[in-house]
Amino acid sequence: MILTEAEQARIAAAVARAEAETAGEIVPVITPASDPYADVALAWAVFIAFLALAALETAPAFYVALVDRVLGLWATQWTARAYFGLALSVALLKFTAMLALLQWRALRLWLTPTPIKRARVHARALTAFRLSAESRTTGRTGVVLYVSLAERKAEIIADSAIADRVSPDVWGEAMAALLGPLREGHLAEGMEAALAQIGAVLREASPARAHDHNELPDGPILL
Repeated sequence: MILTEAEQARIAAAVARAEAETAGEIVPVITPASDPYADVALAWAVFIAFLALAALETAPAFYVALVDRVLGLWATQWTARAYFGLALSVALLKFTAMLALLQWRALRLWLTPTPIKRARVHARALTAFRLSAESRTTGRTGVVLYVSLAERKAEIIADSAIADRVSPDVWGEAMAALLGPLREGHLAEGMEAALAQIGAVLREASPARAHDHNELPDGPILL
């Protein structure tokens, strides 16, 4: 599990404290990863297969002699069909091996370029915001704190009433408060610290009003 029941209760309590005396409503969303990056694994497998074919083309005599020695084909006369068969076999072997190796998620994430991870996290955070908070409060004061653990990235997305009053740069302290403990494996502590910072911003940008109506969940959403 991403969080124990006790940790979920701690985060729910931190949300309640952060929302006190403010019209803002906060939804923490936590996910193990924002994307499986299957397309990245496929792209790497194709690239490795291409490199194998390029190596065959660069030094064909060496690789043909190597195959002859390994298989004991000393007197074999290579035909055009045999050459194409060798190339196909090598490419297929490299492709399959690389694709199987990249089923290890840690390696797949390590080989995924940072801009791709950042874009996938942002896209998933927007989806989470639209599904959980956008236009679901009376004054459009919903805020999503999105955390993607595998990528070690987080985003804060606010509904229109908050976004119009708070510059994106203001959320930087909340992000720093979250990521410090998160890097050490203390997710609940990081969430509590970030929620406290978000609450301070919301109390200044959107004070509580008597007619505010909350339709958002109280505890963290685990995807």
